[in-house]
Amino acid sequence: MNQSYETLSALLEKTMALQTALIMFEWDNETLAPEGAGSYTSRVVGVLSQEYYNVMTGDEMGEAIAACEKEDGLTDIEQAIVREAREAREELVCVPAKEYRENAQLIAESARIWSKARKDGKFEDFAPTLEKVIGFKKKFASYRKKEDQNLYDVMLDENEKGFNMELLDEFFGKLKEEIVPLLKEIMENGRKIDASFLKGDYRSEKQRELARYLAEYVGFDFEKGVLAESAHPFTTNLHNHDVRITTHYGDHVDSSIFSVIHEAGHGIYELGVSDELTQTPVGQGSSMGVHESQSRFLENIIGRSPAFWVPLYEKLQELFPKQLGKVSREQFVEAINKVEPGLIRIEADELTYSLHIMIRYEIEKMIVEEDIDLEKLPEIWADKYEEYLGIRPESPSEGVLQDIHWSQGLFGYFPSYALGNAFGAQIYSHMKKEMDFDELLKNGKVEVICQYLRENIHRFGKLKTSRQILKDITGEDFTPDYFIQYLKEKYGKLYELS
Repeated sequence: MNQSYETLSALLEKTMALQTALIMFEWDNETLAPEGAGSYTSRVVGVLSQEYYNVMTGDEMGEAIAACEKEDGLTDIEQAIVREAREAREELVCVPAKEYRENAQLIAESARIWSKARKDGKFEDFAPTLEKVIGFKKKFASYRKKEDQNLYDVMLDENEKGFNMELLDEFFGKLKEEIVPLLKEIMENGRKIDASFLKGDYRSEKQRELARYLAEYVGFDFEKGVLAESAHPFTTNLHNHDVRITTHYGDHVDSSIFSVIHEAGHGIYELGVSDELTQTPVGQGSSMGVHESQSRFLENIIGRSPAFWVPLYEKLQELFPKQLGKVSREQFVEAINKVEPGLIRIEADELTYSLHIMIRYEIEKMIVEEDIDLEKLPEIWADKYEEYLGIRPESPSEGVLQDIHWSQGLFGYFPSYALGNAFGAQIYSHMKKEMDFDELLKNGKVEVICQYLRENIHRFGKLKTSRQILKDITGEDFTPDYFIQYLKEKYGKLYELS
């Protein structure tokens, strides 16, 4: 290790330690922290964020990065770390220190305000905070934007490099053109599927047992991971030896089943990052879209396939004999794949899920690019749900207040969920040529599939972009065609469409 890179490594180690502390506060805030802690803890978060900002934007960091960029002897990994450090610094150095800290404190407290507003069903209680969050987000994007960039394109680029509104308009346009008519045909002409048995008295302690069993079954390592409960399931990680996932439990057993499989997919990705990359700027998932491709790959392509439940369904019946004892495996698989337009994104079926994302994408563009009146958001939201899904929320809690993302300033994040679906379908199409996918699942060998994903995606961290990963695996650039074909084939067969 040369002197320049050694200096940079020491500085980056400090930033990683600060980020780890901030992640711990975020985890605690969503899982165990008392309700009254919010405003007090936010000040601590503000101090830690300020210190992180100071290190990243300081002259010493700038000089170390510049010195490393002049070096010829750095390895490919070291060059990638220098690149990511430079990009992270460029994002921060244009933001005034006072504004950065104020925003960090606001974000630390806004999730609590959102949570209470959602519980009370009062969007007006959250709107002033949301306006402040949006104000900071737009201001920071304006500092970072290039001359020919739109503000929302800056936000999209933070989550998915190489994807802007032009590409996403085309992507969602294709989904709208293909999925909306398919949904209409299923609702009008498709066969009826009974899923009533998925709701009932599914005791929480049994769901907890099942959740841990399923997470471990698909490959989540509990020697390096934790499973907890939160209102909104999520995954976070300190490094590849400490990855934390959450789920929730209610009267719909499929909700907890698929939230834990989904979050385990995120967790397995982070656990699979190479040891030489972890705790560096490249030691995390390639992008939000690739991350979602892994979680939704596990949740839908694996978790909702008939083959997956061949070795598992008896375990489910043992845990819930009263509810599922007389339900056949085939009936269960049909039920967990039932198409039924609903109001809640995280409860959405695989077919309609991307329509939920399309609605959020369209609204985010309006918020950022058109400067709409936030008081109209509940109505705009409800109108779009009625247009695309044929249903209308009766309250903000099941409408505009259902997601935590905007309270955290995560604008430009939602499209990654739909891109993840498409990435996963494209990868799946290629994998089926290399392995007998269904036979592996029937024999309980999910680890073979996960090993393939680890070798081709997980271990690289941020060394590759999403489009590089797709190109290396499939030989093609990104295309939504595989996703559309996958949905048409799967649901055409399930609903016996002509």
